[in-house]
Amino acid sequence: MEASVAIQVLPNAKDEDNLIGIVDKVIAYIASTGLNYQVGAFETSIEGEYDELMEIVKKCQLVAIEAGAPSVSAYIKIVYKPEGEVLSIEKKTKKHQH
Repeated sequence: MEASVAIQVLPNAKDEDNLIGIVDKVIAYIASTGLNYQVGAFETSIEGEYDELMEIVKKCQLVAIEAGAPSVSAYIKIVYKPEGEVLSIEKKTKKHQH
């Protein structure tokens, strides 16, 4: 695994329920990719190969629009190490899980 991303998708939504529904569809899309991911309170982390992750980041915006958001903002964090492995989600968070 050469990369990991954290994405926070912020759809423009008419109310809180609509916002949650749109974000749920984005998370379902991420789950459908088969990559290792972890949902947090503010963002979702995903592990994989750089090019595949960049396509997923792009598609997350489209999924939000297709789910009814008239516009969407996203905050993205990327860790990329073309020669070797990046720290895994598990290594970064396992000791903090309860």
